[in-house]
Amino acid sequence: MTITIRHSTEADVEQIKRIYEQESCYANTLQVPFPSVELWRNRLENLAPNIKSLVAVTEGTVVGQLGLEVNASPRRRHVATLGMGVDERYRRKGVGQALMCAAINLAENWMAVTRIELEVYADNLAAISLYEKMGFQREGLAKAFAFKNGHYVDVVYMARLATTQSKTSSR
Repeated sequence: MTITIRHSTEADVEQIKRIYEQESCYANTLQVPFPSVELWRNRLENLAPNIKSLVAVTEGTVVGQLGLEVNASPRRRHVATLGMGVDERYRRKGVGQALMCAAINLAENWMAVTRIELEVYADNLAAISLYEKMGFQREGLAKAFAFKNGHYVDVVYMARLATTQSKTSSR
């Protein structure tokens, strides 16, 4: 299976919506059931320059989406956050890894990002495993972080520091 990563376009909106309307995608992100095309169109139209929306495409079908946002604060411009969803039918086939590789390359080599942060539900072991494989480390646990399927769940804070980051002393 060949996976191509590119920036999302307006033509991708319905396919991205289709991914995030899958129960496992909205349950493992801060999305809610029954997303509308308008919601996704509004999110993806006219993205700010500090936000990138990448899609994974195979055989003409969008099978994954990743949002990368570089912090706009002058003191945290070296930091980006990301969130991702992969079509249930294409999991464990390299889609998530391809999206993560592209986002890390974009952030660290082209956007001067030296820290990428994410939050992942503590019970999402497959995602945690992928993030650890991509160099993310656990930094903390937030109890009762979000409401999911009728109860509050914990989230693991994870981050990746760029390997080329220069060492600075604390002051």
